[in-house]
Amino acid sequence: MMMLKLLPKTNLEEVLNKTRSKAPTSQNSLSFEQLINALDIKTQNNFDFDLIESHRIYHLDQIREVCIDYRLRFLDIKYFKNDLPESAYQAINKIETDHGTVLTEFKIMAPSALFKLERKDDPLLFVSMGNNYYYLVHKWGNDLHPLRKLLMWPFKNIWNLLLSVLAVSWVATEMTPMGLFTKTPDQASYWMLYFFMFKAIASIVLFYGFALGKNFNPAIWNSKYNKS
Repeated sequence: MMMLKLLPKTNLEEVLNKTRSKAPTSQNSLSFEQLINALDIKTQNNFDFDLIESHRIYHLDQIREVCIDYRLRFLDIKYFKNDLPESAYQAINKIETDHGTVLTEFKIMAPSALFKLERKDDPLLFVSMGNNYYYLVHKWGNDLHPLRKLLMWPFKNIWNLLLSVLAVSWVATEMTPMGLFTKTPDQASYWMLYFFMFKAIASIVLFYGFALGKNFNPAIWNSKYNKS
């Protein structure tokens, strides 16, 4: 527990910046002028391009990658169950004043729970710039748990989940005294115990998944339905 407290929490804005810098997509190779030209000037959010802070612009591909890695949602603000803090309204007002516009088409990137419950994890507020580009308006709340990406890894796809169940089954087998099941432990007994552990843990995972309507990260990152 002490080691966990020493680990730095996960700042989603920093994660987005790292994702943008290492992404092999064509968006990274665009100059600022090319980026401006790629935006949809017909969007309702009429930015003054001379005042745009380019480091706040993210492509949907980069947002999707972070959402899938950390099991987050990226949804219209109407699905957000928490109130925006005063600092968010101040950030919106500043952009509207500086750019002489009225911002619309707000989206929130945050853990699923914030779209169902009032919590204070790490939400990010965006507005659309057209052509799958989004402008980061404001970030607030607490940073994410430092191990969230690791803890959410099993939920990225079925293969990750299977490997996780196999790993947990192995740990459980190693921790279980073989003497409880046989007086003559051997290799066959070990694998029988491992298979038993795997079936038990897999059954719990399947029951939990079906009973609560869970789904994998790629299926929920932009889903408005309550299947987290």
